[in-house]
Amino acid sequence: MNDAAQQDDGTQGGDEGSMSRRSVLRTTAGVAGAGLGLGALAGGTASAATPARSPEDTAAEQTSVPRRQGRTMAGVPFDRRSTVRVGIVGLGNRGGSMIDLFLAVSGVQVVAVCDPVKDKAQRAAAKVTAAGQPAPAVYTNGEDDYENLCRRGDIDFVYVATPWDFHFQMAKTAMLNGKHVGVECPIALQLDQLWELVDLSERTRRHCMQLENCCYGRNEMRVLRMAHAGLFGDLLHGAGAYNHDLRGLMFDPDYYEGPWRRLWHTRLRGDLYPNHGFGPVANYMDINRGDRAVSITSVGSPALGLAEYREKHMPAGDPSWKETYIESDRTISLVQTAKGRVIRLEHDVSTPHPYSRINSLGGTKGVFEDYPARIYIEPDHTNDSWGDFSKYQDWDHWLWKEHANPPGGHGGMDYMLVFRLMQCMRLGLVPDFDVYDAATWTAPVPLSHLSIKAKGAPQQIPDFTRGEWKKARSGMDSEDPEKA
Repeated sequence: MNDAAQQDDGTQGGDEGSMSRRSVLRTTAGVAGAGLGLGALAGGTASAATPARSPEDTAAEQTSVPRRQGRTMAGVPFDRRSTVRVGIVGLGNRGGSMIDLFLAVSGVQVVAVCDPVKDKAQRAAAKVTAAGQPAPAVYTNGEDDYENLCRRGDIDFVYVATPWDFHFQMAKTAMLNGKHVGVECPIALQLDQLWELVDLSERTRRHCMQLENCCYGRNEMRVLRMAHAGLFGDLLHGAGAYNHDLRGLMFDPDYYEGPWRRLWHTRLRGDLYPNHGFGPVANYMDINRGDRAVSITSVGSPALGLAEYREKHMPAGDPSWKETYIESDRTISLVQTAKGRVIRLEHDVSTPHPYSRINSLGGTKGVFEDYPARIYIEPDHTNDSWGDFSKYQDWDHWLWKEHANPPGGHGGMDYMLVFRLMQCMRLGLVPDFDVYDAATWTAPVPLSHLSIKAKGAPQQIPDFTRGEWKKARSGMDSEDPEKA
């Protein structure tokens, strides 16, 4: 997909809400070029920095499993409701387009919208009334007004599409106010934050979900069903990535409001955006549902791409010249699972190359590889040549059979995510993924950084489920509940 189709990448798992440039600069003040670890990057409230903590400060927490403070949220259904009342926080590139999809799903009402940029909030509110719904409450009174949205008693679900710096605190605030919450990628950026979200979800009995839209891609859902039907045999390996040339967008002052996305390249060296690649492969392998991710080993290339782009395209005196980039241009990680399977993850947004999420799965009977989609499985293919994946349309997930031409971006996966999540809430079903998946899919952010700093030393991935992963349970490979 090209940049126009991707909306960056906030896109497939979006991240672009609109926080004011002032807030983003304040949150990141003093950090750019310092090469700090994970401290003061995503912790604390959206408007107040917290004391800096390096990755090493939380290293001891990696292998320990905190005692459960509540009951597991694995397999817990939503309460059934006739209408899902939604509040949307962040109305930039991602949130401003996703609101269209919430409005396109029957049984959903957008009750409130929030963004410090008033024009964006007002445009979103106009979309709601144009769709024939009552005018939503509008929250534009500064950076913390989302707290007032979360306090409302007429909201069931809060959707967060803001810069990464605010995801953790906003997810916390939503759950503490009794709301289920869905957050664009990544859901948080520190291990202790991931554990806190897990604990809060269990204590408040509210679901906290990483809204990973790539899991709902047509190819991904087809491969999921084929894998579960045994067409690939016993699964052995998979791969996923976020390889997307974002150099132009990261230096565009209008696309990202302020430099927040680029500044992450001054702080971390690892995989900043693992979710799009990790989520689908984790689903194929039933991670947290019979298997689990145990460890990660990461290596990274030199950080040259952004500096070279700046040299060619940015004028003298541009604020970016004060930045020192440390993020590896290409990060490669190997994740080992409890069953001995291997998952390869890649991240590269700083060098020229075609878009790819790799999306590969292999087993004892064959392999699938995407970009372009191709397949080789026995007994269908025996001539040492790739087969035509389009011939396997009968294996499409029911969502894609019922919604052959879905609205929205990214080939329809955004709509599938919204439709299915809202369906689960309306019918009182278990969500397709939960807070344990959110934590697992995001853990490579801090852990890959630590592994690279330790010259590729393996880092343990916590068991966020606290043993629940050993129990087989349903995930995304669902049946149509309205035809059961």
